[in-house]
Amino acid sequence: MSFITGVLLIDAPASALNNAGPEESERNDNKIGVKKITVPGQGQFPYVSAQSYRYWLRTHLERQGGPWTVAPMSRESKIAYTDGNPLKYWDDDLFGYMRAESKKEDAKEAKKAKKAEGGGVDLTPTTGELTRVSPLRVGTFVALAPTKIVDDFGTMSRHDGNPVPHEHQFYRATLRGSVSVDLTCAGTFFFGGRVGYKNLDDNRQKAAAEAKLEQVNVHNQPAYRLPVADRAARVATLVQAVGDVSGGAKQTLHHTDVAPVVFIGAVMRGGNNPFYRAVTAGKGHEAAVHEGAVREIASVFADDLLSPIYVGWTAGYADGEFEKLKAIAADIQGQNSHVRFVFAHPREALRQLAESLKTPQAAAWFA
Repeated sequence: MSFITGVLLIDAPASALNNAGPEESERNDNKIGVKKITVPGQGQFPYVSAQSYRYWLRTHLERQGGPWTVAPMSRESKIAYTDGNPLKYWDDDLFGYMRAESKKEDAKEAKKAKKAEGGGVDLTPTTGELTRVSPLRVGTFVALAPTKIVDDFGTMSRHDGNPVPHEHQFYRATLRGSVSVDLTCAGTFFFGGRVGYKNLDDNRQKAAAEAKLEQVNVHNQPAYRLPVADRAARVATLVQAVGDVSGGAKQTLHHTDVAPVVFIGAVMRGGNNPFYRAVTAGKGHEAAVHEGAVREIASVFADDLLSPIYVGWTAGYADGEFEKLKAIAADIQGQNSHVRFVFAHPREALRQLAESLKTPQAAAWFA
């Protein structure tokens, strides 16, 4: 099994990227708080949920157009689902899905009525429930160090009479998160009986057979598989999007660039993430390179590295730490010719990683 595995840093100089909703306040009753983890004896660590980051990435891919295809969605009362057709839609393939339509008569009638009015979504019919575990894995983006969360007080005063007070929180921090893509499962569509492996029902299996997709056995489960070139194109588009993703809450007030200021990652055997501790809390709100962790990665995981270690680092962010990492990398490469580093801007590093997936040598990574 091969995975793209890496760590990302988001520089949040004065931000509120993921809000938790209303909080009690002594001054007013419409205060909005940020999501945060409180650790006894340490303080508060603001964070961005994995769900939020996946939403940013998914929306960014949808808006940029190009080859990326987006599955239509349907809503039934409290149930919502996508088409669940990874053969056709790239986001169903890489982001996963669960489609279990309501069996209640009122939901069925409401759906028929909505479709008759021209408001229904024409999805591919199903012959049973569908589930697919997402090949894309995203961790929670947590501040590297505890930080003081600021309460910002404002007013709405564009009207006659007393101003209406409001309050929200923001913070200054570097957020660290992990990302991974399962290359074995990308473009591989299971139709076995295990939960998470029911990617294709009878209708989708028929479509896969008609398209003459290769039938394989992966993880002891039967599956259909797209050609390697098609799988590589989908994953490469996703990886490249990580380098220039946009999104986040309170952008009208804080305008935070959520594209990574640092990326460190590679293609590896196994799904663990050894890069997560390569960076740690440094001076102020910026990160520091953990030399021991970097050397440990190059030593312990040398045989699992299938690609160079791609390092993307933005100029102007902890420049001294970047120079430190380059010196460590030069020393490691001098001692172990199997471990290689590639240095670039994060967007360029992710683009190079994406392009490497399309090479003939990368075909084995998708096995």
